[in-house]
Amino acid sequence: MYKDQTFNSVDEIAEHILSGNRRALAKGISMIESSLEEDRDKTEDLLKMVLPFTGNSMRLGITGSPGVGKSTFIEKFGLYCVQQDKKPAILAVDPSSQSHGGSILGDKLRMPELSRNQSAFIRPSPSKGTLGGVGNSTREAILLCEAAGFDIIIIETVGVGQSEVDVRSMTDLFLLLLLPTAGDEVQGIKRGIMELADIIFINKADGSLLPLAEIAKSQIASSLTLMTSPTEHWNVPVLIGSGLHGNGISDLWNKCLDYFYTDAQLNEHIQSRRTHQHIEWFETAAEKELMRIVENTTLWKTLKIDAMHKIIHSNNVPSFTAKNMIKEFISSSQLD
Repeated sequence: MYKDQTFNSVDEIAEHILSGNRRALAKGISMIESSLEEDRDKTEDLLKMVLPFTGNSMRLGITGSPGVGKSTFIEKFGLYCVQQDKKPAILAVDPSSQSHGGSILGDKLRMPELSRNQSAFIRPSPSKGTLGGVGNSTREAILLCEAAGFDIIIIETVGVGQSEVDVRSMTDLFLLLLLPTAGDEVQGIKRGIMELADIIFINKADGSLLPLAEIAKSQIASSLTLMTSPTEHWNVPVLIGSGLHGNGISDLWNKCLDYFYTDAQLNEHIQSRRTHQHIEWFETAAEKELMRIVENTTLWKTLKIDAMHKIIHSNNVPSFTAKNMIKEFISSSQLD
């Protein structure tokens, strides 16, 4: 529909994003992900234009270990959302190669039906070395998707530890996918990840694995009684189903509706969480911007080379060398 369309200005991109143009949305996200200084300035202008039209979506984070069936599950869940007259946007992070920075970006291939649906949007993005690939660009992409009219934003993590913490810090509801065999390994499930989950869904609960899923559900529910729910006024439910066959998806959808709309106190807590997330976003962005400015100064580059020389050739302790380098930088410099 928008295949041959080009955009000549940031104003035009913003206008088309607000009209629901998915090509303009993709262009805007590419601009956000760019490291070019000119694109950074354009991104700031773009976000200012669309910001009044953001904040009205359900923001979901989804994680699970490799093999749990995240992509198949997300496709079925996304299609179910479409059936409920919702517009889902999936921001799926692919791990980048540490050697050349490349990324497979295969989520559209793993979600073929959903990727062709005009009510859905799938954006695979490389992590670029960031653990989990979530940072300011992901937060900003959420805003663009909301401005484009998508009312369910799903962030899929690569499931590598810190990514869960990062995604939890930018979503309203965090969904943890587990395998039916998890019931035998409750002690092996990272407590930190369990404590982040607002809903736990045991996937691939079909055929001969269904009895194991029931056992896992009972054991996980029991272990949750020893933990504090990450969200006030909410008891973490444990559901079972199959992303492949669509079993349990309607139950999960109803739990999501309960989470967002049933309890006024819970809704107030979600809004409070978003405020806190914006403060975290600001602090993280401020640190990154400060480091970007500092690292571009001649003084910092000179001090850094000297510090690394001391570490290699003088057997200096790296942590103390870093501290002394920063002290010298602060006492000797005036940032422009």
